[in-house]
Formats: sequence, C-alpha cells, structure tokens
Amino acid sequence: MSVLFSALDQVMSVMHLSYLMLGVVIGLIVGIIPGLGGIAGMSLLLPFIYGMDASVGLGMLMGLVAVVPTGDTFTSVLMGIPGSSSSQATVMDGFPLAKKGQAARALSAAFLSSMIGGVVGAIILSIFILVARPVVLAFSSAELFMLTLLGLSVVASLSGGSVYKGLAACGMGLLIGTIGGAPATGDFRFTFDIDYLYDGIPLIVVGLGIFALPEIISLLIKNKSIASKGNQLGHGLGQGLKDVMKNLPLVGRSSVFGSLVGAIPGLGGSVVDWMTYSFAMGASKDKSQFGKGEIKGVIAPESANNACSCGSMIPTILFGVPGSGSAAVFLGGMLLLGIQPGVSMVSTHLDLTYTIIWSLALANILGAALCIFLTRPISMLTYIKFSILAPVILTLILFAAYQATRSFGDFMALGVIALMGVFMKSANWPRPAFLIGFVLSAGAENYFFQSIQFYEYSWFTRPGVLIIGALILCGLFLPPLFRKAMRKRQTQEEIEAAETVVNNFSLDIWIAGLFLMVAVVFGYQVWGEQTLTSAFPLIAVALLGGSSLMVIINHLRHRKLIETAEIRQGLVYIAGFFVMAILYFELGFLTTTFFFTLLFIYFFARAGIVKSTSVAVGLLVFLLVMGRLMSVDYPEGLLDGYVLAVANMI
Repeated sequence: MSVLFSALDQVMSVMHLSYLMLGVVIGLIVGIIPGLGGIAGMSLLLPFIYGMDASVGLGMLMGLVAVVPTGDTFTSVLMGIPGSSSSQATVMDGFPLAKKGQAARALSAAFLSSMIGGVVGAIILSIFILVARPVVLAFSSAELFMLTLLGLSVVASLSGGSVYKGLAACGMGLLIGTIGGAPATGDFRFTFDIDYLYDGIPLIVVGLGIFALPEIISLLIKNKSIASKGNQLGHGLGQGLKDVMKNLPLVGRSSVFGSLVGAIPGLGGSVVDWMTYSFAMGASKDKSQFGKGEIKGVIAPESANNACSCGSMIPTILFGVPGSGSAAVFLGGMLLLGIQPGVSMVSTHLDLTYTIIWSLALANILGAALCIFLTRPISMLTYIKFSILAPVILTLILFAAYQATRSFGDFMALGVIALMGVFMKSANWPRPAFLIGFVLSAGAENYFFQSIQFYEYSWFTRPGVLIIGALILCGLFLPPLFRKAMRKRQTQEEIEAAETVVNNFSLDIWIAGLFLMVAVVFGYQVWGEQTLTSAFPLIAVALLGGSSLMVIINHLRHRKLIETAEIRQGLVYIAGFFVMAILYFELGFLTTTFFFTLLFIYFFARAGIVKSTSVAVGLLVFLLVMGRLMSVDYPEGLLDGYVLAVANMI
C-alpha cells in the first residue's frame, strides 16, 4: 500500500504533472495528423527524454501514448479520415453524425468513452501486476526467451493476411537488431567496416524511418490538406456526454475487452475497434442505424482503443514483450531511461510500475478533458494544409534522428530504412512486426545466451518452455487455419473483390527477394564465427530466409498485382531526402532547413511569402533554442557559422 501512495505522490508532483501534460498535448497533436500515430510521436520524444529522471521521462511518454487514440478522433469524425489504425471503426458512424450536424455530439461521446476506457484499462493493468507478480518472479531466462518468441509469433501471424510476410518482417527486424557487438562475446557483426554500424542502428532512427517518413511521403503524394473541407461541429456537446452515461454497460464491456485484447501482442487497436463495433451492433435491438449515425458505433470502439493502449503495457512491463508498435518504442524509452522491464518492475521498481499506471489513468482524464473543453479550437488544427506541416514535421524528425549519434550516418540510416518502409507500406507488409522484432532482438539474444550459460541445452525440456512452445505453435498455425476456413465460406465474387489487381508489378517478389538476399549475405558473414556470436543471428537468418522464400512461392502461385505510381513518387521523395542529407552537412543544418522550408511552403503549398518566411524563421529559432538547451552542435557546413554568429549577437 505504501508503494501505491508513493507512486501517487510522485505522479502529483509539479515536475511530473508538467511533463505529463506536455506529453498529452503532443499526443493530441500527433493523433490529429492522419497516418503518424503513436509510433512516430514516441520516436520523436525519445531524444528529449534522454538524461531525464526515470519517473519524469515515463510521465511524458505515458502522456503521449495514452491520448493518441483520443486525438485521432477529430479527423475520423470531422472528415471521415482515420487518424490511425485504431480509429477506423469510429469513422463508420462518427462521420455520418458529423454530416447530420452532430459532430459535437459524436466527439464528446468519443472523448468521454475514451477517458473511461483508459481509466478502466489502467485499473485492469494494476490488477494484472498484482496477480502476475508471483508468475513473473518464477520465470527464468529460458521462459523469458520463449515469451519473446511467443510475442514475435503472435505479431507475425496476426499482423496481416500472410503469416510468412509477418515472419519475414520479424526476422528482418531481429537481424537488423543484431548489427554491432555480440552481447555474449563482444565480437562485431555485420558492420561491413562502416564505423557507424559498430554500435548498432539506434531505435530512434529505425522507428522514424520505418513509420514516420513513409507516412509523410504518402500524404505528400496525395497532395491533400488534412481537411480540404470539413463538417461544422454543430450541436449536441452535452447530448454526447448523456449518450455515454446511458450506455455505460457497453462502455464497460468494450473497455474490459479492449484491455484484454491489448495484452495480446500483435492484435492492437486496428483489430479491437472492429471487434467491439461488431459486438455493439450484435447487442443492439435496432441495427438499421449502424453506419448511418448510430452513437453506439462511436462509443464502443472509442472505449476499447484507449483501454487497448493500457492493455498493451501488460506484456511490455511484465515480460519486456511489447504488445504493439507504440509499446515497442515505449520499451525502447524505458531502456533509454535505464529501466529494465520484467522481474525488476514487480520487485525493485514496483513504485515505477505504479507510477506508469497512475500516469496512464491521469493522462486519459486530462486528454479527454482538454478535448471536451477545447473541442472547437483543437478542431481548427484539422484545417491546416499538410503541405505546410510537412517541412515542420520533417525538421522535427531530422532533429530527433540526429540526436541518436549526431553523425552523418544517422541521416543515411534513416533514409535507407525509410526506403524499406515505403516499399513495405505499399505492398502491405507489416511494419510493426519489423519494429517489434528489432526492439526485441537484443533482449532475446541476452535471454538465449543466459539460458545456454545457466542450463546448457537442457532448458528445452523445462515445463514452462514446453508450454510456451506449444502456445507458439498454436499462434503460428491457428490464425491461418481460421482465415482458410473463412475463405471457404466466401463466394467467388467476394474473393475476386478482395484481390488487388491494378498494375503488372510484383512488388512482393522484389521485397521478398531483397530480404532473401540480406539473409544470404548476413548468414555468410556470420558463418564460422564462434557459437555464442553466430547462434542467434543464424536463427534470425533462417527465419528471414525461409519466410521470404515462402512469400515468393505463394506469390507465384497466387499472383497479386500492385499499383506502382505511388511507389515511383515515393522513390523520388527518398532520393530528395538523400540530397537534403548531403546539403545538411555541406551547407549547414540550420541554413538548409531554413531555405528548404521557405521554398517548399512557397512553391509546393502555394502559401504567401509572409507565411512561408514566418514558418521558416520559426523553425530556425526552434533549432537554435533546442541546440542551446540540449547542447547540440549542428553540422555547420559552409554557411551555418554565419547564422550562429548572428544568433550569438542577438
């Protein structure tokens, strides 16, 4: 009990509340921008929390992760554009309500439902901590290694239509995560004599490259504002709150269900919102209004997706196995703050665990309150043209990426991973599976090494290992069998309608072929090294190579053709990014940012010279201030010395 009150005292401190509120505000803004979501937002925050006190840094991260599902409701309701995958079902009835002039009703109902769902999720998380504590304390490194594999298998099997794509993405993430020194021997692997790779690729660079840059490129290709035309808020703000109170049983069921589903790695908000939407429809006496403006169709998914964010913290905190992509970046943030998830979180760091729980509950309350009371001004953010926001977001991404090692390699690695992200996004390969594989790589290899060190190879016969192994097999084989059974029930017309046949271009073949080539090259590089250096990378190589080969075989058997126009434009933007990266170091980071922002907004966004200059100057001032606060020395190039000289005189 004293631990609970100690955590509550920490959460209510002025410093913690300030950073928590900052995380809430950033989370709401990130949620409003379609496509970005919590993964990109949390990746942007990582360099800022470095060196912070653990409880304060966690407060900032929790503030963001708790309210992204709340912020993305604005675009879902007002424009019918899902702010992230967790708000897709909200569009079904939220947007029709907005077209009827009841957007305020839909938004207020969504915000209150989200708040209740988040609080319920935090309560369930605290119960799980108490119940699971003896189990966690009884786990050895062998069981923890198998739990890591279980998380990867579930992520792979539930992250898309093809289990082989999911396994290949996980394998690629695991393999990229092994770049650098081997934890058991200290031998360096896969560095190719490139100095930057000796310490491995930083999580910040991977998270921003695989998610943030591809999403920005996709939005720029569409060349649309966040809202070219929106719906008026209308009336019914109070009515929405009353609707939630009338449907509290539905809110409670959806919240509990969302928490439980969130605790299963790989499911996440993109699944739970549709499931709870179906439950709400099935339990309703009058189903005719669903899809036309039924308020229950907003309440159910919004209750579930915030609870799901809390649920994903269960495996993350207890076992170090992230339940979602956002939880994977959160796990990286914990490690950056010097906190090791797992046994320590229920023993020596139990106070920090409850700090996380209290922060989650409080962030959901603060986020919902802000949205309800500031609905009208916050909704105005959705009318900002994305082409104006793009250089601002890109600058923030580059600033965050540069904090990883503060070298040219950060930008090069960011561009290469973003290129892979563009291809994976276009071909519908599961990028969260790649990110989770990357985050889990170091921990999985450590557990693997410790299992061999403590038990040699007898750990395979431990009861806990055998049970988890059986669960892994179920996780890999049952979902494809269920999908096959569902497919048999479909008519031929439904099957043909589900196929994507647009252009004769086998992108799956290219991606799988590239992954297979990486597996061969990396396998050759590590073959012949001592066992503790090569064992884990060879497991990742086998997983990546075998799964990629199966993707190629399946693709040749069931050819699916993919649109190429967006891919070609994406390649142009990536090429432009590499040019910009060179200019950052040749001309100077500050100078290049200023002129790029000015010219981009003036010519691409077609804004006036005053607006373009104002945004460019604002970004320049931001970089100068952050440089001084964080003691960052930007690449000066040929011109930045003059800019810094002028700034020092002011």
